[in-house]
Amino acid sequence: MIDLHSHVLPGIDDGPDTIEGSLELARAAVAAGTRTLVATPHVSWHYPNDADTIARGVAELKARLAAEEIALELLPGAEIAVTRLPELDSAQRSRLRLGAGPWLLVEPPFAPVVSGLERIVLELQSSDGRVLLAHPERCPAIQRDPRMLGSLVRAGVLTSVTAGSLVGRFGEKVRRFALELVREELVHNVAADSHDAVDRPPSIADELRQAGLEPLAEWLTMSVPTAILEGTEIPPRPVLALTRPRSRPTRASWLRRR
Repeated sequence: MIDLHSHVLPGIDDGPDTIEGSLELARAAVAAGTRTLVATPHVSWHYPNDADTIARGVAELKARLAAEEIALELLPGAEIAVTRLPELDSAQRSRLRLGAGPWLLVEPPFAPVVSGLERIVLELQSSDGRVLLAHPERCPAIQRDPRMLGSLVRAGVLTSVTAGSLVGRFGEKVRRFALELVREELVHNVAADSHDAVDRPPSIADELRQAGLEPLAEWLTMSVPTAILEGTEIPPRPVLALTRPRSRPTRASWLRRR
């Protein structure tokens, strides 16, 4: 698997404090079936990381992975808070792309109302590369106005759901919304968003299995991530019949309406 979202670098955000913790996370990722991990530390007002800091962290951790014979490819990236985007110029943003490809991982705010989110994302995509939206299922503003996400996807934005969301680690409301997004074909990737080896582990395959999404696993964790990193065309989603949980009432397909 290719994991596009991880907080594996030590001491620069809410991931591991030490490089030993980073190595534990890396070993857990390999054990869970991940072969490529993109380091995506926060670039936010709370964690004001930059491309140079991230590059140094990736180089140091790659050297330790090689020394420890941990068979994990590590690539640079970032999780950029949407509130930081206006302060980053084009040159800075270009150095924060996933694996040096054309895609930026953008984090929406954890707020019930967000002014201008759709406009900011679309302006970014039109000027500085493609946008992969991180964990939209956990964004209260998107939960309140899910049609906004449908509009962004129609404009070419892709979404990356956190694996733990699919099995209730962030609550039942998030779990149901995440599965609704999958059914409405508004999810293109599932990533671990790992922060450590135990509490926020780098696990994806088990969560996909528990959520009944194994038929989509290769597309979500290999085909789409490969295209994102290589800058090639996103492959079409396999045609599958995914059933709704019995506890989920049937609703109209409001997610893809304008």
